[in-house]
Amino acid sequence: MTHRERILVLLPAFNEAAAVGDVIRRVPGEIDGSPVITMLVDDGSTDSTAATARQAGALVVRHITNLGVGAATRTGFAAATQLGVDYVVTMDADGQHDPLDICRLVRQAIEGNYDVVIGNRMMEPKGMPFSRVAANWFLNAITLIAYRGSVSDSQSGLKCLSRSALETMELKADQYDICSEIVGEIFSKGLTYSSVPVKPVYTSYSQAKGQHYLNGVNIILQLLVRMMRRV
Repeated sequence: MTHRERILVLLPAFNEAAAVGDVIRRVPGEIDGSPVITMLVDDGSTDSTAATARQAGALVVRHITNLGVGAATRTGFAAATQLGVDYVVTMDADGQHDPLDICRLVRQAIEGNYDVVIGNRMMEPKGMPFSRVAANWFLNAITLIAYRGSVSDSQSGLKCLSRSALETMELKADQYDICSEIVGEIFSKGLTYSSVPVKPVYTSYSQAKGQHYLNGVNIILQLLVRMMRRV
């Protein structure tokens, strides 16, 4: 690193009080001398998610009502831009990602001068339920059709984005389709990207809190709507 970049780890969350404290405490406080800020966007939780996150040391931004993971992510991106950070890493708040992988994504982004680095679970899928693997490949194909661009793990919630990428992307999704929308923006805006293998972490809790099959249906519907608007 040529200078001390400011890095922000962003966790969109809805009713994750049971897991989010441990996740936040495991986020590294610095990466190669660069400070790391942890921010949680509480998307209208009805439990103690916000209080638990603050106690664990995170900055907290709250939505009064539940708007969706995409809306929470966009709120976090706007806050990160206002804070003037150099890189933002998104990750799930339910423990599906190993916080140590944050370092791998940030180093890849900085050393390779990439706009976006995606944590690719499909390169090391051991421990990932087959239903999730199959669903991800299917959504990769739908993303390719909708946006004419594809990456190996389009639905990964673990990503690193540069400040210039945040300033360039025009994101509008409110729900889970924001992952596919980010892929679309990479290709439509000509952004550089890379992938690094990351290990999926699936506990009984994270599987119960992960994407329900109805969320997958919703992603497909949203992508089909986008395709029809281009016709």
